[in-house]
Amino acid sequence: MLDYLTAGIAFWMTLFGVQESLLEFRLGYLGRYWFVVISASLLLSFLLSAPITITLIIRFGVSPFTFPDNIILCAIAAVIFGVMLTFSQWLILRQSEMTPRVFAVINTVVGIIVYFLLVWINEGTLEWSGNPINGWKTALVFLAAGAITGGVTGKALDFYCERVERRLIQLERERVERERLSRERIEREILESKKLEKETLERFRLEREIALEEERKWYEEHGDDDFDYEDDEDEE
Repeated sequence: MLDYLTAGIAFWMTLFGVQESLLEFRLGYLGRYWFVVISASLLLSFLLSAPITITLIIRFGVSPFTFPDNIILCAIAAVIFGVMLTFSQWLILRQSEMTPRVFAVINTVVGIIVYFLLVWINEGTLEWSGNPINGWKTALVFLAAGAITGGVTGKALDFYCERVERRLIQLERERVERERLSRERIEREILESKKLEKETLERFRLEREIALEEERKWYEEHGDDDFDYEDDEDEE
């Protein structure tokens, strides 16, 4: 027979271990703390929920094996574990720009639902306090379920982060392309402005030469000894 505590350890440790192997690439060095931080939160959750559960069983006569008492105990444990797991995952995810914070809630809810479904299906082979060695077949079920759940959720986040990363790369490329086009446009405008300025100066010089030439011809035709051709040529 396999007890509930050992089944929970087998499921959750496998789940988060598989997730860490998938998320370490996306989360960088933060992924290395995924398993450790969440394991610590699981331990703290157990230390918080165990006294409450034991108190309800001993002092208030709540039975963990009858309906609806078992639902009440499970709901209390689920709330405590859910809050602690969500908070620990959020602490890691908030340090990464690509990962959505809502994954902490989704991952916790999915894990709790799958775990309780496994407990409900394997209720006949579980004991409140049993021998985990004799329940190796049931342990394999929880290990496999944890690995599958961790793989699916971890890969889902990895896929989402990959899409976000591609989008960010695309946005960066578009920004660089816009800057390049803007820079080329400014350079063309500067070149066109210089070209226009050069053409204007050249046109002004030609017009001035034409005007001086016409003026010289006029004085040659009408005669004026005071007109100094050499000074005009120097001015040119």
